[in-house]
Amino acid sequence: MDLARRNLVLYSLLASVWALVVVWQAEEHYRVREAAKTNLSNRSKDIANTVSACLRGMRFRSGAVLQERIVPVLDELVNGRTNELVKSSELLALVLLNASNESVAEAGRPIDLSQQDIAQQGERWGQRTVVFVHPVDLGTMSPEGATNPTVILPPIPRDFHPGPPPSSHPDPAAKTQIETNIASAHPHPPPFRRGEPRRPPWLRNLSDEEYQSLMEKRALHGLAIAMSTESFDAASTRDLYLRSIIVLLATVSALGTGVAWRSLMKSSDLQIRLVRASELNTHLKEMNLAAAGLAHETRNPLNIIRGLAQMISKQPETSPEIAKKSHEIVDEADKVAAQLNEFINYSRPREVRRASLVLNSVVNEVVRTLSYDLEEKKITLQVQGDSLQIEADEQLLRQALFNLLLNAVQAVNGAGNIQIVASRKSAAEAALEVRDNGPGVPPERRAEIFKPYFTTQKTGTGLGLAVVQQIVLAHGWEIECLPNQPQGAIFRITHLKIAQG
Repeated sequence: MDLARRNLVLYSLLASVWALVVVWQAEEHYRVREAAKTNLSNRSKDIANTVSACLRGMRFRSGAVLQERIVPVLDELVNGRTNELVKSSELLALVLLNASNESVAEAGRPIDLSQQDIAQQGERWGQRTVVFVHPVDLGTMSPEGATNPTVILPPIPRDFHPGPPPSSHPDPAAKTQIETNIASAHPHPPPFRRGEPRRPPWLRNLSDEEYQSLMEKRALHGLAIAMSTESFDAASTRDLYLRSIIVLLATVSALGTGVAWRSLMKSSDLQIRLVRASELNTHLKEMNLAAAGLAHETRNPLNIIRGLAQMISKQPETSPEIAKKSHEIVDEADKVAAQLNEFINYSRPREVRRASLVLNSVVNEVVRTLSYDLEEKKITLQVQGDSLQIEADEQLLRQALFNLLLNAVQAVNGAGNIQIVASRKSAAEAALEVRDNGPGVPPERRAEIFKPYFTTQKTGTGLGLAVVQQIVLAHGWEIECLPNQPQGAIFRITHLKIAQG
């Protein structure tokens, strides 16, 4: 429970730190975006101030500015390549607006000024462009103290002539009138209000209402600036990549820390289990030695019981019934003694003393040992394969072969066939197989057949194949149980080392 609580606290802390990093980076990205927006807005204000300064330098005393003079200036700001206020291609359009947000003079690409957010917020952000609207305060004071707005005069018609050529008016009065008309068309037009207004010559054909309406429509009220958001998008994208990398590193760090902590906990738990297993293994070894010693000491009184039972059965005055019981005691004592011998043999440490030996010679000696059982049960045994010389402990190899052949004899149980096949698998390794045509081993029991006290025979202790596996593993070999076609089982020992020379 304590370990689970510690894990929960650590994982919660890691998740909290990761969430804080994500929120922090999101806020930083928002701050960078807002700073980039502010920077772009400040540049638009600088452009607006520049346009205002140009208008102040071009307007007449009455506040009028000729459209023919301001439009080239706007074009130079938009399309000029030597502009220090804005980067190349950043400024897209400039539009001088009246009070109704209608264009009075413009340069660059067309701008849609019908959007409601431009009038309310003073800016509109699109996918690739942004439009800023700045007020233009260029009102001029008349001699009487009234404020006159700056007006962009409509362009002079191409067919307009201020008067006839000087040669056609030889009198001085006509010449003076022509100069007055030319002057009114250029830098010093008369004021638009106060009594009889002095209008530009190309607008004198308008009525007072039309002229007043035209001046109101062309009075400046604001400046619309369309700018590219390429620099803003680039800065935002770079910052987003940076924040994403930081979040990714934080995620990897949090996950790595969690995995490292989990591995540490598993390692600590595994170490504790190994210590406990080592203690238990030591205890089991002690119990094994004690059990082996107990089994060894039990054989002595068991032999005495067996001997006494034999003596009783041989006494002349012993009745047939007592003699029969005495023989049964001897048989049961022999069974117990056989089990004790197998247990002692299984619990004995396997110390391998390798030597070079001929495999067929060991096999033939074991076959001769079991020749009586083979003849009694009418079992056919064949030794096949190559004549090999291997490195092994001769005594342990004989015991393993004896147990395998005895297991095959018990499995066939008369009128069967057993084969011992030795084969070379490579230049350095060989294999040995013991085949029988008995009932075989079911697939679900092939992994358990080498466990102690597990047996499929009615008679037997279940330690024979366990002893074989001990001997095989002690040599560094492998053993497996396979089906024998069409019937029976195959016990295959592999990785037998062939003796060199």
